[in-house]
Amino acid sequence: MRAAVLGSPIEHSLSPFLHRAAYAAMGLDGWRYDAFEVGEDRLPAFLAALDGPWAGLSLTMPLKRAVLPLLDSVSELAVEVGGANTVIFRDGGAHGDNTDVYGIEQALAEAGVPAPRSALVLGGGATAASALAALRNLGLGEATLAVREPARAGETLAVAERLGVALRVERLDKLDALLDVDLVVSTLPGRAADEHAVRLARVPALFDVVYSPWPTAAALAVRQAGGTVVGGFAMLLHQAVRQVELMTGRTGVPVEAMRAAGEAELSRRSAPAG
Repeated sequence: MRAAVLGSPIEHSLSPFLHRAAYAAMGLDGWRYDAFEVGEDRLPAFLAALDGPWAGLSLTMPLKRAVLPLLDSVSELAVEVGGANTVIFRDGGAHGDNTDVYGIEQALAEAGVPAPRSALVLGGGATAASALAALRNLGLGEATLAVREPARAGETLAVAERLGVALRVERLDKLDALLDVDLVVSTLPGRAADEHAVRLARVPALFDVVYSPWPTAAALAVRQAGGTVVGGFAMLLHQAVRQVELMTGRTGVPVEAMRAAGEAELSRRSAPAG
């Protein structure tokens, strides 16, 4: 049985290490998991060319939204957030789902972050949409979104409306006035949140979706000030756990084996060369 992760760029994806560790621990000797460089333009042809025993696909940037019209069915959650990071092949069809929301919820729970009464989300992409869904599932009916260009937040506003979340959109350069919240979720790419590290140090909890390099300056600032920090690796791990469940049809996925494999690969990548 085959599975794979698709995206562009894809060479640094941790998904193969996580999924292969699960297969090994579960005794799924006939399973393989690969990585393919696939952009939006190549996605339709890639899906059409699949043959043989495929269980599913993991999708990363920029495919989570582009895949929706190519699927036979899409889960209600994936429709709400406007993106599927998971494709399951069953009953002769391709079915889309979203495990990023589950990953965020589990990462927060694992770190002991209580359900927030107020939250601020930085950035307006696909991960921000999943963060809003996770906050909704945790009982939050309203949130604030901070982006560089509020005029370009239309897609995220549409997601919030589908989720039933009242969303206020503000400019990221007004961050100082927005930090009186229980939780900040930064979905900004790379180390983009680091320029705000001093400001973010005053929040009680930060979820920074970056996992490499880690820790970010923003995460360090919050941790040193006594706040709770959640990193992107925990989200990546738990969304992959749910993907393995969906693709294999099994429960009891070996979370700790997957965690160890992912952490070992991250350590290898961060080790000095030579």
